[in-house]
Amino acid sequence: MIVDTNALSAIAEAEPGAVAVFKEAESIAIPVIVLGEYFFGIAQSRRRLEHEAWIAHVLRTFLVLEINVETAARYAEVRLELKRAGKPIPQNDMWIAALCREHAMPVLSRDRHFESVKGLERIGW
Repeated sequence: MIVDTNALSAIAEAEPGAVAVFKEAESIAIPVIVLGEYFFGIAQSRRRLEHEAWIAHVLRTFLVLEINVETAARYAEVRLELKRAGKPIPQNDMWIAALCREHAMPVLSRDRHFESVKGLERIGW
């Protein structure tokens, strides 16, 4: 399962629904895009040091997915499909969707717009 930023934040905050889904996953992967968004968010937090310690542990535990040529090709597919369907989603989420396609994994997210991406399973909580 690929974790979106809102899911990563929910898990960090120990939201019961997100934690329950997270614990049931066979494998967990975090896109580098999500890490960028998360680091940006915690840089502004009063609990920055606590969140930095937590994410350091997470990074030792779970797979981090980076962008590569294959991801770029999947991104182009996703973006074109969404453009033709008239259903744009945020740029970072297109990259996350591309990684989901590339790795054939669902995304854990509250964002329903992921449901506009053909062949992508969104897991909510």
